[in-house]
Amino acid sequence: MVARSWRRTMSLGVDADAVRRVEPMAASALEDLRRRSRLSDVIDELRAPLLAAADASSYLVVVTDADGVVLWRSGAPRVKLHADRLGFVDGARWTESVVGTNAIGTALVEDAPVQLFSAEHYENAQVPWYCTAEPIHDPIDGTLLGVVDVSGPALTLHPAIRALVSAAARIAEASLWRRHSMRLDRLRRAAQPLLAGMQGPALVVDDHGWVAAQQGLSARDRIEVPHADRTLAVPGLGVCVPERLPEGWLIRPAADTSVVAVLDLTGTQACIEVRADASTWRVPLTPRHADMLALLSDAGPAGVTAADLSRRLHGDVDHQVTVRAEFSRLRRSAGALVAGAPYRIADGVLLSVRRG
Repeated sequence: MVARSWRRTMSLGVDADAVRRVEPMAASALEDLRRRSRLSDVIDELRAPLLAAADASSYLVVVTDADGVVLWRSGAPRVKLHADRLGFVDGARWTESVVGTNAIGTALVEDAPVQLFSAEHYENAQVPWYCTAEPIHDPIDGTLLGVVDVSGPALTLHPAIRALVSAAARIAEASLWRRHSMRLDRLRRAAQPLLAGMQGPALVVDDHGWVAAQQGLSARDRIEVPHADRTLAVPGLGVCVPERLPEGWLIRPAADTSVVAVLDLTGTQACIEVRADASTWRVPLTPRHADMLALLSDAGPAGVTAADLSRRLHGDVDHQVTVRAEFSRLRRSAGALVAGAPYRIADGVLLSVRRG
């Protein structure tokens, strides 16, 4: 991973011997980024276990957004002074393209945990440092929200730092999920009178496709993200027309039909073509999502584990966190056409693959 990062950094023309300060953004712009960040909801819970550690007097805790901008920086005053000389301050962009190989920038590119020690950094000015970073994803849709990082003098690195940073990231993601679950509970309570007066199968989902309430069909947790001007194909319901609710969507069948889908890999843009009743629509896919769907199709009803997908997509089992995040993003597009635990094509979906 370090070698990959150094190659990227060299291709960007970053000077390892440069002595320069990274200019931070204006305070007003930074404050706006903080307010809009989903991490602002959990920043105290994210930093608490790191700042409470016995070694917190010798390092900094830094939280960035998905663009590598330092949103919050806390920690030892004397370490802050050293960081100030590097320009490692609130509002600075700490990416590979700006400061070369570093744990924050490399974690953003690799979408994986990164720990760098001393001369593994590309810029010589960062050689006296260690840094340990972990990406934080939105558990609702898998979006990369940012990175939590612990940085300090290289000779003060403690073996437990990596585990501590990882635990802090998981705490933040769990807290975001709890908040989402509370919103689903509110939507469920609000939808109960509506469902009680209806006949036939129906779902109530939030704006991300997560199911708050359902009746008349087998349990499921998520469908494709609803849009007011687009029909949905939901296994067990067939073709559905989303109906807007105050804080979500009512999903009920427009016709009783099965769902047939074709993964089309023949063109320059991979896509999935969904056919249900008289309706047909196409959803564009990224190359990674197309690869995942093809693997799920090949696996059949038994499905695959995160380790299986990591091995088949990345050549090892070390990218399971990345796989889980990518699968969550896939479900924003494919919705109920795929299912988890294990990862597989959902029951009631007939998926074929069209290859060139």
